[in-house]
Amino acid sequence: MEINFSHLAQSAVEDQHLNKEACLEILNCPDENILILLDQAYKVRRKYFGDSVRVQVLRNAKSGLCAEDCNYCSQSRISKAGIDRYPLLSRDTLAADARKAKQIKASRFCISTSGTRPDETEIEQLCDAISAIKEETQLPLCATLGLITDVQAGKLKAAGLDRVNHNLNTSRRYYPRICTTHSFQERWDTIQSCKNAGLEICSGAIFGQGENDEDIVDVLSALMEIHPQAVPVNFLVPIPGTPFEKLQTELTPLKCLKILCLTRLINPQSEVRAAGGWEFHMRQLKSLAFFVADSIFIDGYLTTEGTSIKEATGLITDLGLSSNIQ
Repeated sequence: MEINFSHLAQSAVEDQHLNKEACLEILNCPDENILILLDQAYKVRRKYFGDSVRVQVLRNAKSGLCAEDCNYCSQSRISKAGIDRYPLLSRDTLAADARKAKQIKASRFCISTSGTRPDETEIEQLCDAISAIKEETQLPLCATLGLITDVQAGKLKAAGLDRVNHNLNTSRRYYPRICTTHSFQERWDTIQSCKNAGLEICSGAIFGQGENDEDIVDVLSALMEIHPQAVPVNFLVPIPGTPFEKLQTELTPLKCLKILCLTRLINPQSEVRAAGGWEFHMRQLKSLAFFVADSIFIDGYLTTEGTSIKEATGLITDLGLSSNIQ
């Protein structure tokens, strides 16, 4: 029995979880029905998040120097990408960046560090920076820090951290194809440690890494079990110097839009963020992402460029939507 695309929003709002077959049908929605699918996703987005777009700022606080072998990442030990490599930035540098985010009225300031896991010295430095930033700016704070323990999560929470980003990245089945130095389970366990410490969870995936549609459904379903406050949807940009530099992502603008719609319908009350690579792969259709996603980053990602403040403001305004940035 074929799925009725016109009733998807009602099912999502009524918390009727889509089964795997329905999810696969959404991913393979006929192109002529894409506007019906988009309308259903937008109805859910509007119910829970209105017509506003939360614009956030991400700072790469420690670049490269990573012992992991993630095939997609320009910062991994097997990457030959020409990126900046530097140790953890100082508290004053991070505080200055947070002040800039505050000045443009960003909704959240996010700190990312490369590496398997932060050592105790780095945790203390991060806690010091988080406390200083929180006291000065009162901005909601998020951090991407790799694998962390229960104790470390508790220290970060006590310092004033609100949210941790830790992506599942792909399905449990496919995970060994993108990384062998740590497991899907380790990522899952880190998320549970952060939840136990009272931290909000931001967790998503990277699509276009050679996974199949069942992997896409599986990772989005796993995210539904986590109940994250935010789900960043990343699309692989094959970076020269990484093992995936010549990978054919099989991503088209419409495929990206279908993945975004499925993410919204599976996780109706989670913030859905159009994250790394959405601008690159959605091309002339990128403005349509805002009818599904209610959140983006501006001014770059970890080692790649992103959307400027001016462009983001223009896209959002032209659609009749609103945002927090000035």
